[in-house]
Amino acid sequence: MQSNPRQPGFIPATPKELTALGWDRLDVVLVTGDACIDAPSIGAAVVGRVLLAAGYRVGIIPQPDIDSDRDIARLGEPTLFWGVTGGCVDSMVANYTASGKRRKSDDMTPGGRNTRRPDRAVIAYSNLIRRRFKGTRPIVLGGVEASLRRVSHYDAKTDRVRRSILFDAKADILAYGMGEETVATLADAVRRGGDIRSIRGICYISREEPAPEPVFPGPDIRLPDHDVVSRDKAAFARMFKTFYENADPLTANRLYQRQDTRYLVQNPPVMPPSSEALDRIHDLPFARDPHPCHGKEGRIAAMETIRFSLTTHRGCYGECRFCAIAVHQGRHVISRTASSIVREAAAFVRHPEFKGIISDVGGPTANMYGIECARKGERGACRDKGCLFPRPCKHLPMDHSRQISLLQALRQLPGVRKVFIGSGIRYDMILADRKAGERYLMEILRRHVSGQLKIAPEHSEDAVLERMGKPGRERLEAFLHLFKKASRQSGRKTFLTYYLMAAHPGCTQAHMQELRTFCLRTLRLLPEQVQIFTPTPATYATLMYHTETDPFTGERLFVEKDSGKKARQKAVLTPPRRRPDRG
Repeated sequence: MQSNPRQPGFIPATPKELTALGWDRLDVVLVTGDACIDAPSIGAAVVGRVLLAAGYRVGIIPQPDIDSDRDIARLGEPTLFWGVTGGCVDSMVANYTASGKRRKSDDMTPGGRNTRRPDRAVIAYSNLIRRRFKGTRPIVLGGVEASLRRVSHYDAKTDRVRRSILFDAKADILAYGMGEETVATLADAVRRGGDIRSIRGICYISREEPAPEPVFPGPDIRLPDHDVVSRDKAAFARMFKTFYENADPLTANRLYQRQDTRYLVQNPPVMPPSSEALDRIHDLPFARDPHPCHGKEGRIAAMETIRFSLTTHRGCYGECRFCAIAVHQGRHVISRTASSIVREAAAFVRHPEFKGIISDVGGPTANMYGIECARKGERGACRDKGCLFPRPCKHLPMDHSRQISLLQALRQLPGVRKVFIGSGIRYDMILADRKAGERYLMEILRRHVSGQLKIAPEHSEDAVLERMGKPGRERLEAFLHLFKKASRQSGRKTFLTYYLMAAHPGCTQAHMQELRTFCLRTLRLLPEQVQIFTPTPATYATLMYHTETDPFTGERLFVEKDSGKKARQKAVLTPPRRRPDRG
């Protein structure tokens, strides 16, 4: 490692850049399934920037051709390790629709055509590295695809339980969750030749049943063997419950699982960062542009929302059962300081592409900013209840005042014309906030939406909503009443846009007909934003899909698995459009 290397304008992606920096070799080479975008909302960019700030020489290879050595070899072999990620989305979700059809477009690929991200990208890139560099430095997996597939998991594409992706990729280490601190700690340990087995936030392979690690509190927990959970759905359900319950860094035990003759070892998650630590990440010199190596390859659609968006916090305690954020980002919401967010926004004005519009101020859920349970920070998330489901917990100090103040400060910045909230909001949180909920709703309707406020009730039938972990119908109806009142008082014509879901485990054709009736009678429209449930690894909904059982009650569930019938559920709300009369 060089001492105090020059900070590049972009993470280097070409040999020419290495020469300009005077670097003869890199410490870490990152390989990603996305285009190379230098922005704080892109995981590979964050990891690269954090390592650069720590003094490591880092390069990045975006979307390498897996049928050739040309791309993977262009930066040479690193001295410490390779970092491999499928990108911001699991590659199988990026490549296939809920009905199993190949997606034609990819917002994270130049030109928008879905031709450059391989299926199971993490495995494909690891194989590519080992094919070109025999006996190479360690391969470290990271990102969403690796994180959610770190233990035995149900894979919808093959309709079977696959083993840990660490084994299938024949990699050495897996950094799960939000991995910038983990990877920086790992880089230091590898550089010093130290023992990695005590590093939080990693998985590794052990040839023997692991001995206790004194640095971690509590006893190790052995998950059922992969061979067992791949055949026995009840064992798979027990495994997942234990896995999920040990996702909180304050209370998690170390887990291990026999995969073949060897063992997967999962250390407890990394501790939640402080607000100041998040601020330091966002203070790094991100260019907020695609790397010039993409040249004239075409427009990257995601840049429209990424470039001038503000991430205010990390984590989500909503725990929707079809969402994996709780397992990847965590149930602890860590909010940045307002001064850091305003400072980041003020820097937008110096960017040549900035037109005065901040496209989003938010996170996984926009209005969780500045709202968190103090008990959780001391004891960890509760195992016997959620923060919001079935109702917001009385220990959650519901107050949107901090976000209102932040939005006001952003609006006052010179050069800023409009500040939008593009992230989703939880309407049940607005209803629960008797201090500032109505004022917050009025604020965003007047100044922070373009005329449509997006909410995601997902369904209307309580039997389905309960399986989803979403608020019941009466909460939606209460919010509709509040919205109409606030909309009238705001003096603007504002509307609600609804996101709904078909074919979630437990949802029948009859439930969709009831939803249609609700939409026509109560919402007075048929929403266009309807998606079919996609089983993704590491969610309770996918567990229900695989086992056809409610893991919380033990009840047998109806689960629609026929792709044609899934489409028919969706068509209840979105019937095929008639072709124009050509007569």
